Amino acid sequence: MKLTFFKHPVLALVGNLALVYLLFMLCRFVFVAVNWGLYADTMTWGHLASLCAAGLLFDTSAILYTNALVILLMLLPLHWKERPGYYKAVRWIFVICNTAALWANLMDCVYFPYTGKRTTTSVFAEFGNEGAGEMAKIFAEQFLANWYLVVLAAIFTWLLWRGFRAPLCPPRRGKSGLMGYYAVQVVTLLLAVPLCVAGMRGGFTHAVCPITISNANQYVDRPAETGIVLNTPFSIYRTLSKKPLVVPNYMGDQEALSLYTPLHMPADSLAFTPRNVVVLILESFGKQHFGFYNQTLRGGTYRGFTPFLDSLIAKGAMTWQYSYSNGRKSIEGMPSTLSSLPNYVEPLFLTPASLNRMSGLARELGERKGYETAFFHGAQNGSMGFQAFARATGFQRYYGRTEYNEDKRFGGDRDFDGTWAIFDEEFLQFYALTMSQMQQPFMTAVFTASSHTPFTLPERYKGVFPKGEHPLQECIGYTDNALRHFFATAKQQPWFENTLFVITADHSSSTLDPCYTTSLGNFTVPIIFYAPADSLLRGYDRERVVEQTDIMPTVLGYLHYDQPYVAFGKDMLRTPADQTFALHWVPETNGYEFVKGSYALEFDGQHVTAAYRYRTDSVLRHDVLKAMPQDTLQQMTRQMKSIIQQYMQRMTNDKLVAE
Repeated sequence: MKLTFFKHPVLALVGNLALVYLLFMLCRFVFVAVNWGLYADTMTWGHLASLCAAGLLFDTSAILYTNALVILLMLLPLHWKERPGYYKAVRWIFVICNTAALWANLMDCVYFPYTGKRTTTSVFAEFGNEGAGEMAKIFAEQFLANWYLVVLAAIFTWLLWRGFRAPLCPPRRGKSGLMGYYAVQVVTLLLAVPLCVAGMRGGFTHAVCPITISNANQYVDRPAETGIVLNTPFSIYRTLSKKPLVVPNYMGDQEALSLYTPLHMPADSLAFTPRNVVVLILESFGKQHFGFYNQTLRGGTYRGFTPFLDSLIAKGAMTWQYSYSNGRKSIEGMPSTLSSLPNYVEPLFLTPASLNRMSGLARELGERKGYETAFFHGAQNGSMGFQAFARATGFQRYYGRTEYNEDKRFGGDRDFDGTWAIFDEEFLQFYALTMSQMQQPFMTAVFTASSHTPFTLPERYKGVFPKGEHPLQECIGYTDNALRHFFATAKQQPWFENTLFVITADHSSSTLDPCYTTSLGNFTVPIIFYAPADSLLRGYDRERVVEQTDIMPTVLGYLHYDQPYVAFGKDMLRTPADQTFALHWVPETNGYEFVKGSYALEFDGQHVTAAYRYRTDSVLRHDVLKAMPQDTLQQMTRQMKSIIQQYMQRMTNDKLVAE
């Protein structure tokens, strides 16, 4: 008996997509069954249900990408398409596209245990050098060994063919019949377009970047569970434009380790000091906007927009003149600051390595030292992938706009800026008071949001702060004042005196003066350490070269941490000045910039292309590559290559934690 319910094109399309959703979920159940040994020890039925429910978000994106052409063909507002021949062609497209997607899911049931993650486009690079004969042999062996999956794949293809619904509902004859048909089809198509785009992106709001494979971390307790949440078509689609990370063969492994090692071992025998750690990552707070760092800028007339932070540094904090970010985007500042993982070539969030086992301040202090850990960001929960990254690196709890709105002490969405997040002043108060409810010692981090486009201020503060030369600077002044109120509240809390505060920016922004518009100037951000009870942690270091990846090793060193860990930075307080450095990827040149001692080198991946004496030539006007001492050049080049090579090795081989 024919299913007359699906005669209408819209209902037929819904039925076809529902069939694909069902088969994707069946693939997930098969995946869990085949790989049950990976999950049996810790999996509960409730947790498995939550992982499957989270998987629907990623299934929706993959299904809409896979069926985009089918959706368009079935919703085209053209009455002549309502005939059997047209839908026979649509059926073939539907079956072929979805068969490829489902087969990819089933193949990963077998491949996943070897890689620990869903297949991405990197697989094409991995097998790119295999000959056709060798690949045929591999497929034949796997075909025989996993015959049951082949049978299941054939059954799924048959179900797609048999289950496809062709509407075959021609419009009624006459002018009124055609008008009704076209009205329904046009409206449906206009509604389908934004719905499909939102489904592909993972949400409707502008605060949600297109979801990537790293977002799966938001829903799992351990990396292996991302295989349940994700699906293979989604993982491939999201990495299509990403070049796989290439491990350069600059030198042998032993030589590389002799020049640099990211494995940190306990440095001394002093007992661990359980201080609270509070990390404030300030949106777009580049050094350009500070008065303290720019006392000679513009002939000494520049005042900056951060009077509170300037006073904090001058009276009782430790900071550095040559301090740099490791990236130019917010999603690059998080891993660098909290996990000592730099950004080389591609942001970590956007690579398959985002599913690696990762450490960070939260995991080292939370799992090994019993700290209570939490991450705070006043935007919509899940925004920017921060919640996923926080969970992947060991933060036990996440406080976002949802949790702020649930706290009756505050104004809820009345404090929302209308675009991105809760205004900084209110959210930082929420941050301070929520920490007072946590058990000491704790480790927390907050990411501010108000100094971001469209640069909105609360009504009561409009016209209060200097506007500056860019709209951002007025918001910098507002957030600086919000920090003043935050510290005023924090001083009244029982945890304040036993806390180490770390203040930095996610990246620089709105650089105006020539010294800040160079390739190096674009990475200048503050790094500030403030411990109210430590009178020795003071001063302005004008010698060391430091970067955001140094924050984690410095914090752990300050606490006398006694466990090994992996970090691509160094202790800023203990490392001799001549051994400190900064290394970052410059997107404009598609190469690296390495800063050490008196020189900044530009490196294209194979050769050093320029060198500058950045301490005396702040605008990088004079290339001194040919004039600099050759032994210095060779030493810097070898160490830089060692760092890059070891980073790529650990990223591609899932070696970002100490064994």
